[in-house]
Amino acid sequence: MSATLTVRNVCAVALLVALVLLPLYVWLADDQFVLTLFTRIVILALAAVSLNLILGYGGMMSFGHAVYLGIGGYAVGILAHEEIQSGFIQWPVALGASAVFALAIGALCLRTRGVYFIMITLAFAQMAYYVIGGIERYGGDDGLTIYQRSQFVPPIDLNDRTQFYYVCLALLYGGIYLVWRIVNSRFGMVIQGSRSNDVRMRAIGFPTYRYKLICFVIAGVICGLSGALLATNTDFISPNTMYWTRSGDLIIMVVLGGMGSVIGPVFGAVALLVLEEALSGITEYWQIILGPLLLLVVLFARGGIDGLLYDIGRPKRVQP
Repeated sequence: MSATLTVRNVCAVALLVALVLLPLYVWLADDQFVLTLFTRIVILALAAVSLNLILGYGGMMSFGHAVYLGIGGYAVGILAHEEIQSGFIQWPVALGASAVFALAIGALCLRTRGVYFIMITLAFAQMAYYVIGGIERYGGDDGLTIYQRSQFVPPIDLNDRTQFYYVCLALLYGGIYLVWRIVNSRFGMVIQGSRSNDVRMRAIGFPTYRYKLICFVIAGVICGLSGALLATNTDFISPNTMYWTRSGDLIIMVVLGGMGSVIGPVFGAVALLVLEEALSGITEYWQIILGPLLLLVVLFARGGIDGLLYDIGRPKRVQP
């Protein structure tokens, strides 16, 4: 099998094509639930792709990454509540607010490493969670309902479910392409080199702190966009969107799909959310089944689904 025609590449292309053709299946089967489910999957896959940029390639274990989902979502929700409906205002504000928050967090936590980095990102996320939950004007703990979706110029209409799905899918593919370009650039090589040996990278003249800070902000902005899409999809946003357990879900998607793989988080998001939906239809204690399955992946497929597919397609070495 050639270097490009591998099991992993075939599965990746098949998944991306299947996502494009999904609305056709929905139309033929007249099953709108599938479209609703996969719209959510595509949105959270974008968030997982952004986390993979700093976790899989940069080695930055952020346990508060879901805070950008909340920031992006609340930026859209608050502006809609204040009767500012234009998406050309709402979405840039969501991206800008996410960038500012990521810059503030990154400037502090990137001066540490290990468990201290994890705890600072978690602390900032929990702080944002409690602050937004205490603002009664915007729903407090009960959340904020969005009565009208972001408005763009015709023919873009986010109220159309199929059209909104394709907008989310286009942004996911754009995010994947952006991450691919980043990790294969000189900038990305520095980020990956810093993950392996930060001291050596600084010794040869690279200001790794600035590189990592920029990477951290880029990941926050992409996730903030995912938050804006998530709020638009549900017509609702609540503080629970930025709770630490949601960050754990994103980490599971990245690990399950394969850290350090551009397409891995998409595999992980599809596998986790489809499995969650299937198991929850069988029993209300579906977590008891899902937990051991994830444990098996961690133990026997260290590279996640992407790594497993790579091993399947790799020719076996013949012992002399």
